[in-house]
Amino acid sequence: MLTLHWPWIFLLLPLPWLVYKAAPKAVKEETPLFVPFYNDLEEVVQQWPTSSRRRLATIFLLSAIWLLLLLAGSRPQWIGDPVALPVSGRDLMLAVDISGSMALEDMVVNGVPVARIFMVKRVVNEFITRRQGDRIGLLLFGTEPYIQAPLTFDRKTVKTLFNEAQLGFAGKQTSIGDAIGLAIKRLKERPAASRVLILLTDGMNTAGKVQPLQAAKLAAQTGVKIYTIGVGADEMVVRSLFGSRRVNPSADLDEETLQKIADLTKGRYFRARNHDELEEIYQLIDKLEPVSQEGVEYRPIKALFYWPLAMALGASFLFALTPLLTSLIHKTRSKRA
Repeated sequence: MLTLHWPWIFLLLPLPWLVYKAAPKAVKEETPLFVPFYNDLEEVVQQWPTSSRRRLATIFLLSAIWLLLLLAGSRPQWIGDPVALPVSGRDLMLAVDISGSMALEDMVVNGVPVARIFMVKRVVNEFITRRQGDRIGLLLFGTEPYIQAPLTFDRKTVKTLFNEAQLGFAGKQTSIGDAIGLAIKRLKERPAASRVLILLTDGMNTAGKVQPLQAAKLAAQTGVKIYTIGVGADEMVVRSLFGSRRVNPSADLDEETLQKIADLTKGRYFRARNHDELEEIYQLIDKLEPVSQEGVEYRPIKALFYWPLAMALGASFLFALTPLLTSLIHKTRSKRA
């Protein structure tokens, strides 16, 4: 929709006519300065046709220039259709284990065995994409936890930083308690009803200063809800010189502690043994922690003043050059005759 921000400026439309009528006529005086090219300019002006048709054309062109200047001054704007801006219903902190065990290739994606971290990145990226309108933060932990991305609406950057994360950056052990403690520090300043931590690990707490259950009790007091996810297959075939044998690659997963952490904070514990289960878990969390659909609306505004301003400038150049061009055409015709 086209609108004018200052339509009252068109009240100045008759201003040039009023100035023409009210101002005293100029008195022709001899110039005290000698201008070498004045005679050439005078010749050009004299050769400019003064017929009534030309006079009307001049008045029309000057009027068009004035009208275009007023149009530019009225600040024309194009207002687009309303666009809904979702309001964040949750502040989600994603805590992902990047200890050495996440390199174990016991997951299958499209029929190909892949490392746990590869599958986690794939599923979590899709989850982040779906959380439009939420603030997403990324916490990575091994021996030490650290914030890879603070809470932000910029989901693209969070995914980029997650994809760049490498195993072993935070150490080879697992500090679940310290990871929860760091997440609490980042979430406690946020609104009480929107503090959510999704913690994913494939092992047990083997490092850190804070025990996981102590951290979970502190999270419960702070109002942080924790969803825990234990990732890793239950069975894996290992081949060696002595043949093949089946082992449990998730023997070190402390499911009991992860369950207690979730219970203490009124969250839930999930078990992901393969790609499909992990994807279903994050889809279920989407339903448990839905994005708020109520939001504000805004209408994008695009300024258009430069179009009439450019047209007025072009018309002004045309008006200034017309006598000169007419003189050149007249001289050319005279020489040919």
